[in-house]
Amino acid sequence: MRHRLTVAGVASAAFLLLAVPASAAGPAPGAPGIGDSYYPTYGNGGYDVSHYDLRLTYQPRTDLLEGTATILATATQDLSRFDLDFALDTSEVRVNGKKAAFTQAGPHKLEITPAAPLPAGRPATVVVRYRGTPSKVVVDGFTAWHRTPDGAVAANEPEAAWWWFPSNDHPLDKASYDVSVAVPDGTQAISNGTLQAASSRLGWTRYSWRERKPQASYLATLAMGRFDVTTGTTDGGLPVVNAYSKDLGEQEGAARASVERTGEIIDWEAGVFGPYPFDAAGGYVPNTATRFALETQTRPFYSPAQFAKGANTSLIVHELAHQWFGDSVSVKDWRDIWLNEGFASYAQWLWSEKEGEGTTRQLADYTYASHPADDPFWTVKPGDPGPENQFHDAVYDRGALALQALREEIGDDAFFAVLKGWTAEHRYGNAAVRDFEAYAEKTSGKELTGLFDTWLFTPSKPAAPAARAAALGAGPAPARPASWQRIHAAHGHGLPAAR
Repeated sequence: MRHRLTVAGVASAAFLLLAVPASAAGPAPGAPGIGDSYYPTYGNGGYDVSHYDLRLTYQPRTDLLEGTATILATATQDLSRFDLDFALDTSEVRVNGKKAAFTQAGPHKLEITPAAPLPAGRPATVVVRYRGTPSKVVVDGFTAWHRTPDGAVAANEPEAAWWWFPSNDHPLDKASYDVSVAVPDGTQAISNGTLQAASSRLGWTRYSWRERKPQASYLATLAMGRFDVTTGTTDGGLPVVNAYSKDLGEQEGAARASVERTGEIIDWEAGVFGPYPFDAAGGYVPNTATRFALETQTRPFYSPAQFAKGANTSLIVHELAHQWFGDSVSVKDWRDIWLNEGFASYAQWLWSEKEGEGTTRQLADYTYASHPADDPFWTVKPGDPGPENQFHDAVYDRGALALQALREEIGDDAFFAVLKGWTAEHRYGNAAVRDFEAYAEKTSGKELTGLFDTWLFTPSKPAAPAARAAALGAGPAPARPASWQRIHAAHGHGLPAAR
């Protein structure tokens, strides 16, 4: 779900400038930003990554992380130099086997100058050796590296990779991953995908994980600590790996009662959204003081606090829905966040309907009536909320209202065809809000610009749906559906809106 912290301060718009194309003057530097409208310094221009191989060693007692990252990439222009997003101490960089010059060009930019320029269209291998204490890296007063009593966790949105590996840190540049981590015997390492090997030697155990499908850098996760690990399969045979810190305390029962339903929920969501897009599933609950969850690919991260009041299956529904909406189909730009959050929130409404705890229409009516016209809630535009409101309640709740309005406008058959077709057409790719509008129009045969403008881009309360205007007008508010509190809690409400 989105319960993430955003970056309030973004750098100068100068970083939006793309690299000057190579010309007769010779190769040019890659841009120090991929061009995101909210976060102009995130990601980098000039190359495309296909694979990350991370070989790491971690000491829980000191929080020392040492590693070698091997990055397979292709230059998209003639490159004289390029950047990686990274914040730990780098000792050596090699490009195509030769030592390269490098410098820390900012709090999270590693600027690399290869011994020879990289020709456009040619594959390149970049090796970065590094070490550092990730918990000491603080950018704008914030860290994505969360210490636990027996280790640490890397999880955050919209940025998380800088703290533990060099990357092109933006959803536009997805890649496959091999993550191999050595930890002291008795400690475990959890990451994305499937476990390829676990072997012990000289007091250390190395865990090797692989995610074969394209993955955005912020969805790569790493957790080291003492876990109780459960394994199983879905009805369709998909492997499910869940992990729980051994010191969760009183939240352990509720956490297990929720996360252990992962296989069941994935099977149900596959019936609604189309085939599950990855090779593994699961989730993990470390002993952190965080209060959010994150849809880290194939293995969502859950905070213990979200199970303080009991089982929270709606939270699991939300994070697993993101495997389709956010992970497989990722945003082109962070302003497109509705494509992630509105859809995952609506999945919770669909689950409520399935469980007999309130229909999607009842939840929509209650949400609509709960916010009077002068509520600032309606001033946030889910289709372009701004970086300061990227994870605002309105992106989730008004975002779900937009999908209910679409469903009622085009009918159930077309609506569910849109959901399945959308996840199939953009599988493993990136998309924008207007792409979804165009796809919904093509599939339904209806003109929908007015509907999307009203629910996603108008900073005021829309008129009530005509069929229910009287019921939602001056009369008493609709009864609160039984599932409302659980759905609302699953948003991660109560977090700071910005940092």
